[in-house]
Amino acid sequence: MKKILLIIFLFILGAAPTLPARAQTAEVTQLILNIEKLDELRKILEELKKGYEILFKGYTTIRDLSKGNFKLHEAFLDGLLQVSPAVKNYARVKDIIEAQLALIKEYRQAYQRFSSGGSFSKQELTYMQDVYTKLIAKSLGDLDALTTVLTAKKLRASDDERLKAIDGIYEDMTDKLSFLRHFNSNASVLAVQRENEKNEAQTMQKIFGIEP
Repeated sequence: MKKILLIIFLFILGAAPTLPARAQTAEVTQLILNIEKLDELRKILEELKKGYEILFKGYTTIRDLSKGNFKLHEAFLDGLLQVSPAVKNYARVKDIIEAQLALIKEYRQAYQRFSSGGSFSKQELTYMQDVYTKLIAKSLGDLDALTTVLTAKKLRASDDERLKAIDGIYEDMTDKLSFLRHFNSNASVLAVQRENEKNEAQTMQKIFGIEP
């Protein structure tokens, strides 16, 4: 750059011999300053360009990585919406359904027996029916929860989470079945006691000739 400036300086001196020496010196000095400023500006622009390129490459890299991570994350979440055969074929699923069927079957048989046996009043039978109705409604809620776990696109969960959910539903359903059997057992004992008391009363009436 210094050599170029010197050549320009000598050229200007040779091309303008008629100019006063002081004027020539001032103009040449100004020209040199202008060239130096342009050179500095060029360097600044080059540095800015390099900085922009680095920044743009960094942004592009981060953007691409972000897109890639998002796609992986999206694929992972979509995968959680699918239900694997291991979950669908889990033994507890069949156990839950069988427990539900047993619940309905045993409640119907028990209520029919209690309502036709004559050992319970109308109010007592109404209470029993209310207990059975609430129990069945809750068991249907368990089946709804099971359906959600086993249906694709309804729940985002891993296989392990789905299996744990099924285990929880199984425990709830078997608890209801156990309660039903305990309730029916107590009612059956009470019915037998009342039947025995009734038979004893009828026997006493026959012995003593008391008309009912």
